Formats: sequence, structure tokens, C-alpha cells
Amino acid sequence: MRLIDEEYTRHPFYGSRKFTNWLNIQGYPVNRKRVVRLMGLLGLKAIYPEKKVRPSSPAHKKYPYLLRGVAIEKPNHVWSTDITYIRLQKGFVYLCAVIDWYSRYVLSWRLSTSLETSFCLEALDIALRGRTPKIFNTDQGVQFTNRLFTDRLERDGILVSMDGRGRALDNVFIERLWRTVKYEEVYLKDYRCPLEVRESLGRYFEFYNHQRLHQSLDYRTPAEVYAVQ
Repeated sequence: MRLIDEEYTRHPFYGSRKFTNWLNIQGYPVNRKRVVRLMGLLGLKAIYPEKKVRPSSPAHKKYPYLLRGVAIEKPNHVWSTDITYIRLQKGFVYLCAVIDWYSRYVLSWRLSTSLETSFCLEALDIALRGRTPKIFNTDQGVQFTNRLFTDRLERDGILVSMDGRGRALDNVFIERLWRTVKYEEVYLKDYRCPLEVRESLGRYFEFYNHQRLHQSLDYRTPAEVYAVQ
């Protein structure tokens, strides 16, 4: 799982077939069925259209993708969320974050040892304290198609947008956030336990929001850009 996660961060266009061949070349004689299962645990999907590894429930309502061709011109216009895998010395945890598209500001984040919807709802509730986006974009994972999640958004009059199936690039800003977090924090550490992850990520996101200069933001910080309402 660690190898797949790191290679996916480098080459997010790899699907299960390429990962299977790549792992075999690295000396890990795995079959594609196992790779598909591990990608499911990691919550990974290739950036081109294909069958998603993280399933959505047919009982849950699906929403159209609302952001194609839309110009994002101010903070709180569009938010999005996603889940990524964080490895520990023994085991792993999942990270959910909510990001403002315009400023790249990380509005909230939460960790969990499972892919239950509850920690995603916690991150959402924290992000919505005193502020509301016009549009909220997610993928079609079961955490975000869950009625508890979508009803929470619609209750505040927020338009729900969902990526096309298998289209990670529809949520490109949070995908870029994950690459940044992995290369600048996660891959440099060897976390022993969830508490250590929480403390270290807390320091990193404080740096990311308030000190890290972004070239795409004209070398301003996300907090600086987000504050210009």
C-alpha cells in the first residue's frame, strides 16, 4: 500500500493494470485482483475515465458536475473535499480535508482509522462554521453520496457538484493538495501512531495556510488570499 500510494502520487494516471505490472517489476509478485483491493483500501482512482475503485451506492442520489467552464473568481465560491491515505509504522489512517478552490485555503481536516462517513461529516461541520460556499464539489465515493452528507449541504442552500465517474481531474485542486502534503510532510516522516500524525499534520497545515507561498497565488499564502472576501 505504501508503494502504491507513493507511485500514485508520482503518476496519478496509473490504473490497476499498470500498478500490477509495476509492482511485479519491483519484485512484488501480486496479481491485479489484489492490487484492485489495495487501491480500494487506499481510495485511489486513475485520472482518466474508468470504473471507480471506491464504490458509490446505487441507493444514493447522484449530482451533476457543475464546474466545467466555470470561472472561480473569489473565496467561498467553490469548496471541495476528498480522502487520502496516510501510512504509519504499523497500520494507516485516512485524512479528509475541505479546501477553498480560489485561495487553496484548507478550511478543515480530520483523521480516521476507517472510511466511515462520520469523520468526513466532522470536517464538513467545522468548515461550515460561520461561512458557506456557493458550490461544494466531491467525487462519488460512498462517504459523499451519503444522504447525511448531501442533506447537510442542501440544508444550507449549497449546490452539490460531483465529479464524473473516475474523473479525479474534476477535483484537481484537492488532488494537488494531496501531492503537496505527501511530498512536503508525509513522505518525510515515519509516524508511529495516529496521535503523532494529528500533531504533525496540525503543524503542517498551519504552515501551509499561513506561511507557504504559492506560485499560483502570485507568491501569496492561502490565508492571505482567502481573507480578501
